[in-house]
Amino acid sequence: MEDKQLGVMRVHVKRGINLAIRDSTTRDPYVVVTLANQKVKTRVINSNCNPVWDEQLALTIKDVTDPIRMTVYDKDRFSGDDKMGDAEIDMRPFLEAHQMELDFQKLPNGCAIKRIRPGRTNCLAEESSITWSNGKIIQDMILRLRNVECGELEIMLELADGPGCKGLGREGSKKTSWMQTKQLD
Repeated sequence: MEDKQLGVMRVHVKRGINLAIRDSTTRDPYVVVTLANQKVKTRVINSNCNPVWDEQLALTIKDVTDPIRMTVYDKDRFSGDDKMGDAEIDMRPFLEAHQMELDFQKLPNGCAIKRIRPGRTNCLAEESSITWSNGKIIQDMILRLRNVECGELEIMLELADGPGCKGLGREGSKKTSWMQTKQLD
C-alpha cells in the first residue's frame, strides 16, 4: 500500500449511554480512538455514566482495511485508568458508499445511501444508515461496547479531503486501488 493518505476520517464522538461503573467513588469517562498508529482522545467528563462529549476527532486514512478502534476509560487520579469497554468499526462499507456511481447532489437531504444491520461481525447496537446530509455523506451509529457488561457509544463518521490526500477517486466507473479486490459488476 502506498504511503499516500486517502483522506481524513472525522469521528464525531457524541455521547456515552449507560456506561459501566468501574470504581465506587466516581465515573469520569473519556474515549480513546485509534486507527493504525494514530491515537486521539476526548476530554474527561466527570461523574457521569451518560456523558455528552460532542467532540470531533480526526484520523488520517492510509489503509482502508485498518479498523477504527474506540475504547472508553474511567479516569483515575491515583491509579491506572479503568477500561469501560471497547468497540471496533470497519470503515469499508462507509468508504464504499463514497464510491457509488450516484450523482449525490441530486439526492434529497437525509436520503439513505446504504444501511448496515447489526451482526456478529460488527459492534452496532441497531441498524445504521449511511446518508446524504447537507452536502456530505455521513454515518450515524450506536456502538455496543464489548468486554463489559453494559454501555454504548453514539458516534458519527464523515470523510474529508486533507492536504496531500489522494482521495477515493470517483472517476467515472474506474475502480480505485483499494477496491481492486472487490468484484464489481
